[in-house]
Amino acid sequence: MIKNVVLIGFMGVGKTSSGRMLANQLGFKFIDMDKAIEKKWNMTIPQMFEQYGEAFFREKEKEMCREIAEKKSVVISTGGGTVKDPENVSILKRTGKIVCLTASVDAILERTATTGTRPLLDSFEDRRQGIIKLLDERKEMYAQADYTLDTTDLSPLQVSRDVISFMKRR
Repeated sequence: MIKNVVLIGFMGVGKTSSGRMLANQLGFKFIDMDKAIEKKWNMTIPQMFEQYGEAFFREKEKEMCREIAEKKSVVISTGGGTVKDPENVSILKRTGKIVCLTASVDAILERTATTGTRPLLDSFEDRRQGIIKLLDERKEMYAQADYTLDTTDLSPLQVSRDVISFMKRR
């Protein structure tokens, strides 16, 4: 039986678009963790960062990991930094398989071009260098995945088919 599927990876790699498609194909519920956090605490993540700081947001993120991990038959799209906390990873691994989506720096740059929606990227003068720096910092964290897939040249449908194929092999 297929467990929950937890999508991790950097901003702009396709966790949300591919996650929706994957959930649809599996007949699972789709949960975007960032959206769930925003809904529960009635404010956007940029507002949380601005008003209370990153530590406050990370605390809410961990609470949401615990809440979501209790659910069954869900595809979970995590925030880009969720895996920074090893406890989040172990919480999510208990009930799901972790799939890391990756993409080239150019693809990420293109997909995250809108400013004002990515507080972490917006803080860098040179977004490309910011992406490279953050990817490098998170490399080991993303390596904890059960499966890794490069989405650079794939559509959400192709990504979801590939992930389903992996889940069936497990």
